[in-house]
Amino acid sequence: MVELVHSGKIRDVYLDGDEVVLVASDRVSVYDVVLPTPIPDKGRILTQLSLWWFERLADVVPNHVVSDTDVPAEWAGRAVRCKRLKMIEVECIARGYLAGLGLREYQATGAVSGVQLPDGLVEGSRLPEPIFTPTTKAAPGSGVHDEFMTFAEVEAQVGADVAAELRRITLEVYRRGATVAAERGVIIADTKLELGWASDGSLTLGDELLTPDSSRFWPADDWQPRRAQFSMDKQHVRDWAAGTGWDKKPPAPEIPDEIVAAARGRYIDVYERITGDRWR
Repeated sequence: MVELVHSGKIRDVYLDGDEVVLVASDRVSVYDVVLPTPIPDKGRILTQLSLWWFERLADVVPNHVVSDTDVPAEWAGRAVRCKRLKMIEVECIARGYLAGLGLREYQATGAVSGVQLPDGLVEGSRLPEPIFTPTTKAAPGSGVHDEFMTFAEVEAQVGADVAAELRRITLEVYRRGATVAAERGVIIADTKLELGWASDGSLTLGDELLTPDSSRFWPADDWQPRRAQFSMDKQHVRDWAAGTGWDKKPPAPEIPDEIVAAARGRYIDVYERITGDRWR
């Protein structure tokens, strides 16, 4: 009998003996607030795209997947049986382009997470090379936002050897993923990974991988610096929310039908472009 041990913004975590069952919902969150309107199929798309990437990047870093079929029938397609991990309290982020919080940090300081960048970069600029820009990992519901960390701060928190591995894994996953996506006409501007320790002591990739919730996806044929890019991820919902006048505190407003439909369409589009499979 599985036992619910944690309900996050998007995923519910159930304990089943020595393993966990991770169930992705259709909930969507922006500004750390869960919106009241679900995006149909979102949980299944996140799960199936993550599984696609986990399989292809398993030689870079072990992942937490035990089975995507040995799960309760009512969660089929949106659930994964996983190893239990002791998560590392660092959000591991790789950036290949300048957008979002990274852009704002660069505009304020000329650097991101202490990594100095060339002068004159603008929104959407491609960076000279991908950079590791970790952040703190705030507890859900704490009201505290993640803050950029320098590499030295990561070393102080987890040790020099582990910090170096976190950076190596994050950048290699990003480079490999970005190369695959580029062949399919998609730019991965940035992505976030979560890693933890498995029971055998191995550093292991958990949560999700290169999805529209953990990454920024842009169509390559539409990319143009100096402006906001067409987003194939939840940025479309974030932009809508920012334009409503909402104060970014609960309760959040209902999402209009046309925004729901557009968001679902973009999630499906990026899934189909990257995997080459029709969404079913």
